[in-house]
Amino acid sequence: MQRTLPRLRTARPVHERLHALLALLRLWQQRSRTRHQLAALDAHQLADTGISPAARRAELDKPFWR
Repeated sequence: MQRTLPRLRTARPVHERLHALLALLRLWQQRSRTRHQLAALDAHQLADTGISPAARRAELDKPFWR
């Protein structure tokens, strides 16, 4: 049986890590904003979009990072 060593990951440059972090923060902000918009819809608007009240509640119960 042949054993292999785990591959070492090389560290990404700082600017790449900052770019990834900013992209993640923008994604979280977008999720938060769209969930606030979803929460503001009335029953008629919700029906027009095809979203059930249960699906809306499930989406609104999620934390911003999911």
